[in-house]
Amino acid sequence: MERARTLRIRSVWHMKNGSLLVVNTLPKNDPAVQAAIGALTAKAETGEVMHTEDMKIQPCVGCNFCWLKTPGVCAIRDDYEALLRALLRYDTAVLIAGTALGFLDHRAKHIVDRTLPLATMYTHVVDGQMRHIPRYDKRFRFGLLYAGAGEREYLTYWMKRFALNLGGNSLGAFPIEEAGEVSLCV
Repeated sequence: MERARTLRIRSVWHMKNGSLLVVNTLPKNDPAVQAAIGALTAKAETGEVMHTEDMKIQPCVGCNFCWLKTPGVCAIRDDYEALLRALLRYDTAVLIAGTALGFLDHRAKHIVDRTLPLATMYTHVVDGQMRHIPRYDKRFRFGLLYAGAGEREYLTYWMKRFALNLGGNSLGAFPIEEAGEVSLCV
């Protein structure tokens, strides 16, 4: 597949060693976004790019249906279901997001909060810390590229905790201009 096509709403390509999902919450025509996606996908031979700009993704309402009533399935019916399925298909996910008040903006936070169906309501102790038991036998790898005035140290710490809560590993949090650093980890 040609690289120019990877900037569509959704694109797929093939890789030998693992796979990559790029979830972009920023405008898809932003030059920084295009450069970041180019850097991330340059070495990857398989994966998918999802632009959420045209998707309808509601915030989590905390109903816990995904734990109790419909295990693993969010009760909110919107475009997020395709994104959740994509998270399960790929080894690594990189979120490209804006910031607000030094943290993720609302669009990215909606996506992260809606990962709740990936865990169960049951908990256990791991390395002296209480953790939800993952719903799937999968080791997620998450990374964050952020645009704006994000607090890098805090975002890196937060990404580590987020990945840990889903039984995965963090690639870290990087300003969007440093997309090449994340691409080395993919």
